[in-house]
Order: sequence, then C-alpha cells, then structure tokens
Amino acid sequence: MLDQVKVKLKLKHYSHKTEISYISWMKRFILFHNKKHPKDMGKKEFEAFLTHLAVNRKVSASTQNQAFNALLFLYRKVLQIDIDDDIQAVRAKKGRYLPSVMTRDEVMVVVNILLTHNVFFSVYHPQ
Repeated sequence: MLDQVKVKLKLKHYSHKTEISYISWMKRFILFHNKKHPKDMGKKEFEAFLTHLAVNRKVSASTQNQAFNALLFLYRKVLQIDIDDDIQAVRAKKGRYLPSVMTRDEVMVVVNILLTHNVFFSVYHPQ
C-alpha cells in the first residue's frame, strides 16, 4: 500500500519531503490502530487519531493539519474511499504570536555591548 502512496504522490508532483512526511503520518495512524489496514477503518478511527494528536501528544495545529491532509490523501487518492469532510476530532489550538519589543533601555544595553566589543555598525540616514 505504501508503494501505491509513493507512486500517487510522485504522479501528482508532491515534493520528496511531503512524501516522507505523509508516509510517516500514515504509518503512525496504522500503528495507533494496532496495525489495522486503513481500508478496514473509517471516520471514527480517523477522528480518534487526530484527537489523540491534539489531546495526548499536544501537537500544534499545523502538525495536526499535516496529519489530517496525509490521511485524507491516503483515503481519497490511494484507497479511493471518500471520507466525510465533517471530521469531529478535537482540534489542536493555534499558537498565539506575541511580538517581542525591546524598551529603549534594553536597546541601549545591546548597543553598549556591541560598542564595547568593537562591533561597528552604521545607520543609513537619507538626506
């Protein structure tokens, strides 16, 4: 089956890294369900695996999405089994991006360190 996956991925011009990643997720899915063949599983097992990733493994949302897409590819493109789009798995939480901003005093500490270590820099001032 994994050979079929490789052939389909190559035919659809997926990158080599995507191929490696997708096959890895498919193997993890199969092992999670005690080596049961994916054609003998369905939506329930699909949801259980994705929920396990979010709840027990605490993966990021993008990691869970990658696993989801790998399994979707397996079912739709390789096994030609239509998995319902309405997957009711627990979704991983998206991380919050908090920009880091330095205060004026913190900037001066960094500049002073650079100056004391003879690291020269110039600032462009348009005229």
